[in-house]
Amino acid sequence: MTTDEKVKLITRNLQEILTEEELRHLIDSETPLKHYIGYEVSGKLHIGHLFGFLKIKDLIDAGAETTIFLADLHSAINDKLDGNLDTIQRVSREYFIPAAKILLQSIGADPNKVRFVTTSELYTSDPDKTWQTFLSVAKNTTLARNLRSITIMGRENTEDLDSAKLMYPIMQATDIFLLQANIAHAGLDQRKVHVIARDVAYQIKTSPLKDSRGTPIKPVAIHHPILLGLDYKGEIVAGESDEIAMKTKMSKSKADSAVSVHDDPAEIKRKVMSAYAPPNELENNPIINWVQNLIFYGGSGNLKVDRAEQHGGTIIYDSWEKLAGDYTSGILHPMDLKSALAEWLINLLEPVRTYFENPDKKSILDEIERLTIR
Repeated sequence: MTTDEKVKLITRNLQEILTEEELRHLIDSETPLKHYIGYEVSGKLHIGHLFGFLKIKDLIDAGAETTIFLADLHSAINDKLDGNLDTIQRVSREYFIPAAKILLQSIGADPNKVRFVTTSELYTSDPDKTWQTFLSVAKNTTLARNLRSITIMGRENTEDLDSAKLMYPIMQATDIFLLQANIAHAGLDQRKVHVIARDVAYQIKTSPLKDSRGTPIKPVAIHHPILLGLDYKGEIVAGESDEIAMKTKMSKSKADSAVSVHDDPAEIKRKVMSAYAPPNELENNPIINWVQNLIFYGGSGNLKVDRAEQHGGTIIYDSWEKLAGDYTSGILHPMDLKSALAEWLINLLEPVRTYFENPDKKSILDEIERLTIR
């Protein structure tokens, strides 16, 4: 695969890359591509995770080493799953990793090519290096900037926060250097912390990032778009791009905003069919947002839309441009598109549902449900 082919694959369907020139340098200098994306362990996986996994598949296909980082300590700091670290670590092992592997397999990615690492494992592997790197990041980040970055936790920086939460952005930037990840990957809502990591990169002495020639480098930051929540009604939201993404994205804390990978077919249909989908409009349309970014990820895909003969009959779309054109012209009705999206999701998520229907596996789901609905 040529440099251009790798760059095209890695950057497709991104909202932002910082920077393409630096990515090309990594490839041209034959520096091994080391990717990471971090997730809090906060509840059930949902379609938003799938979106990130699609980019992981691109990176695997481009020859990158990929890592899913399970931020157990970060999750405890952010009060996820009652802030109980033992529970978070058990959910990581017994739920997140097997569910993620099934999802990766469902989109054609080899889960054996993805490394799963927890914060606890990373930090305890070399405590001295962890502490020194953390201090280096902190010393080169102003308090004001750190406070502005609190939004990466899904919190407003004006909240009355406990002091541990002030460590979160610094920890997240530190992770990039400890993992030696020269490609930091996340949704656009995590942009602030990636920019911190880039800005302090040349000041990090204990675990600096370097190319194959030994030259210090900044981590390349790749940001995929954020899937709109199904409950989004097209409201105009003010703020910086990452803050807008945070406010409009799906959230598992809002029942009808997201589709869990465990939702049964009836629940998936209910959520999708009740979602906002203005006819003829592509912008600020959650259904269009999901269809474009999931089914036609990267511009290619296939979607069967079943319709009554009097409404045009069944049609199979094999290009995003054709579907978008039919939708804006009114040939494709929102309700027909919703029904097709629901069926696509039901079929895609069937392996995960089946796996966790096993009584031995279902108990961890029940515990997550108990902890997240209180």
